Amino acid sequence: MKNTSSSMREPARDVPVVAQADVVVVGGGPAGMSAAIAAARNGASTILLERYNHLGGLASGGMVLVLDDMWDAQLHEISVRGICLDLIERLQARGLAAFPRQHEWGTSPAAISRWTRWGAFDFHTQHKPHPIVFAAAFDPDGWKRAALEMVAEQHVQLRLHSWFSHALVEGGRIRGVVCDTKEGRQALLGSVVIDATGDLDVAASAGAPHIGGAYMLTTVFRLGNVDTDAAERFEHEQPAEFARIDKEVKQLIGGSWAHWWLKTPLPGVVWCNCPHMTGLDGLKVDDLTRAEVQGRAHIHAAVDHARQHMPGFERCVVIDVAPQTGVRQTRLLDGEYVMTKDDLAARTRFADAVARGRDYTTPYRTLLPKRIDNLLVAGRHYSATSTAQKMSREIPPCMAMGEAAGVAAAMALNAGVTVRQVDVKRLQAKLREQGADPGDQQGANPDVPALAAGLQKEAA
Repeated sequence: MKNTSSSMREPARDVPVVAQADVVVVGGGPAGMSAAIAAARNGASTILLERYNHLGGLASGGMVLVLDDMWDAQLHEISVRGICLDLIERLQARGLAAFPRQHEWGTSPAAISRWTRWGAFDFHTQHKPHPIVFAAAFDPDGWKRAALEMVAEQHVQLRLHSWFSHALVEGGRIRGVVCDTKEGRQALLGSVVIDATGDLDVAASAGAPHIGGAYMLTTVFRLGNVDTDAAERFEHEQPAEFARIDKEVKQLIGGSWAHWWLKTPLPGVVWCNCPHMTGLDGLKVDDLTRAEVQGRAHIHAAVDHARQHMPGFERCVVIDVAPQTGVRQTRLLDGEYVMTKDDLAARTRFADAVARGRDYTTPYRTLLPKRIDNLLVAGRHYSATSTAQKMSREIPPCMAMGEAAGVAAAMALNAGVTVRQVDVKRLQAKLREQGADPGDQQGANPDVPALAAGLQKEAA
């Protein structure tokens, strides 16, 4: 029988409450895992809800395999610290992260030659070659392993394979969330909820004001059997011929950054943060499906051409396409403060800053939704204009936001206040005590050289 109605009524049903905690974090990406670790570290019982079978979001599942936007070019220091640096150190200890040492930061020809193909350069500079800065290339499965260890160490209650359905709100205050699972719908209750979904799923469901946004989608992939030494030698010794073939590959891919392939810590494995596909909405099933189909067509056409014409790629094979589609922007919170492009350009140091990015700070107010109490937002869907978000959406600053949100949630519970009433000065002090940099002070951090030196040790 053909259904001609525009909608169907879903019958009311009881949903079992399967867990309850002080803090419920929805989304186990870089911001969400950081929020859960930080909340638990500060004494809050914490549930971390994730729809996939892994943690790390677009870093691991989306295979965005360079941690950048964590270097302040004017102050010449690492600007994102805390949990983000903890993770890098864990990966480095296993040989699964690579980054330039302190003496290599800058414009020396040797450093530029060595590190550009790792993505460890400041692509925001107008002049070329771009200077080498602190940025870390990493292995996605290494991230997943380290993330699981870090949440387990803090006794976070992890619930994978749980897809957020809707928020539970009573009297303008969030009480928890409902998720869909193989066992049916399940409710999880929390005194504070942190929306780290990337798409503002929780806050939008709760009725928080927000705006729409859009940016390119990407099906990131990795190639194996690449002779990176031969490829780089060809690039340096025959630049004109390299540029011609490189342009042909990019045309077949359909859109990419300046470097369509970069090195990874695994020998012979490169990652490709492309193809870029515009005009698609990361919230629409049809567009997400089209991105997967269209992306794979671009990938295989480009790889076939590279295999035939690009030295070093003669034996390359596609080893995987990221299980998570590269969605950069969808819904954005319209919070207590909206970050603007001018804020970023002016390098504004906000009095209520709780996180840093490249050379900007993120005020606590951008994590606070209007109208809904005890809900925090952390990640690329924070309160910003579409233009500002495109300049401040990278993984390390999102991790810094998550860490701040997690600490704030625990502080609110300990003080018996809402997250809106948290003493931001005390929050800043606690973040700094725990190794993060909230961006609350002017000038460079005096301890950064020592911190950097600690990171510069070669992996054992």
